[in-house]
Amino acid sequence: MPVFHARQGRATTAMHPSLQRLQAALGALCERAPDGEGFESFERKVHALFTQAEREVLAEELERLDVDVPYVVIDGRKHARVLRASETYTSAVGPVSVTRTLYRAGRAKALAPLELRAGIVEGHWTPLAARQASYLVAQLTPQESEDALRELGNMTPSKSSLDRLPKALSARWEAEREVYEAALRERLEVPEEAVSMAISLDGVMTPMKDGARTAKRAEARAAGRRTKGPAGYQEAGCASVSFYDIAGDRLATIRFARMPEAKKATLKSALAAEVHAVLAKCPELTVVKVADGAKDNWTFLAGLVPEGEERVDFFHAAEQLKAALDAAYGENDPKGRAQFDKLRHVLRHDADGVAKVIRALVYLRDKHPRRKRIGEVLGYFRRHRQRMDYADAAERNLPIGSGVIEAACKTLVTQRMKRSGMRWRPAGGQAILTLRGWVQSNRFEHAWHRLSDTYRTEVKLPDNVLALPRKRAA
Repeated sequence: MPVFHARQGRATTAMHPSLQRLQAALGALCERAPDGEGFESFERKVHALFTQAEREVLAEELERLDVDVPYVVIDGRKHARVLRASETYTSAVGPVSVTRTLYRAGRAKALAPLELRAGIVEGHWTPLAARQASYLVAQLTPQESEDALRELGNMTPSKSSLDRLPKALSARWEAEREVYEAALRERLEVPEEAVSMAISLDGVMTPMKDGARTAKRAEARAAGRRTKGPAGYQEAGCASVSFYDIAGDRLATIRFARMPEAKKATLKSALAAEVHAVLAKCPELTVVKVADGAKDNWTFLAGLVPEGEERVDFFHAAEQLKAALDAAYGENDPKGRAQFDKLRHVLRHDADGVAKVIRALVYLRDKHPRRKRIGEVLGYFRRHRQRMDYADAAERNLPIGSGVIEAACKTLVTQRMKRSGMRWRPAGGQAILTLRGWVQSNRFEHAWHRLSDTYRTEVKLPDNVLALPRKRAA
């Protein structure tokens, strides 16, 4: 390994001791041919040597952030030195052990300036390690994340620490959520090619750790009241804001989700803030509101952007039409399938498609007056007929389907949170949804730095005290 030099004309800079040890170890390793034990084994040994050198460098630089003086000032309070003790942190390349000084103000918890200056996350993780671990656990379970990290051969946090990390990060984010989300919106860049924006919201049933729910359902049945949905499940809310170009191609999407709450209040507030922020930057965008037939969704969307166009998701409308034809002809009846294909095409492509479908449903209702499902679907189409001008929307290359929000429900919630045996409490579930929302909206970078910055705190020295820099280890 070559010796590192300063710029030409300056004195040679000594190699870092960790690199000297690495060079010697690599030389010894390379003298032994890897053929006998296989190249994979050789790769692992080389990787281990480099990560060991990296850990040594990190440990030294962490200790250089330590302060060893009689007292320091943190957040305006004087903290007296109480002791020096060793601590091991999880870095992106494994455990790093250092000796640091602890300070305390009165009976408060002792603080380590090293941790405050380095931005140690939750007293355990270096910033990069916390970032990588939280990104991974947003995609995989804690156990899968532990296994993956062990296979990669860098840091090896436990399943329990991987489970605690996103919850702690989320609690910190939620405490100032509105401020942090506003900061993310300030950085939002609407694609230059965007001419329209589709906004939508929906819900997906999520398994909850609420043992009383089953008992409540049993109580409702005993009282003769109607019960809805599977026992132990509640509806998480999803929202999306998508941008489209003049050809109708989707350019980018912002996705977010919230754990179950009354009337999706927090989700709606976040969606409204996002939409208004976009329109403040690009007021010329055509706004299209897309949702299924749920009344609450349309009540909210109608007031959110009154001038925007409203569109019932075409595929939900087609499902309703199929249900009516199944009621009239029977499921899988050839004549019923043919009629469905015909009317679906009319609804999608005919300028007067919804009126023709309504007339067809009136005919079927009168022909089969006892089949209530036909009348229900007829009412659905009549209520939403002004939101079903699909041919006109398609001609202008505007979205007619809520596939984006359906995908959000699937990828944000279902794929991670509805696996076998999973049950969620609100705080734990929101931790995962927040992280996944950042990732799927290309906001992880900005959101992480915003959150990571909160772990750094300035440590001041008294005016008459000077901290001496620590010498590099030999």
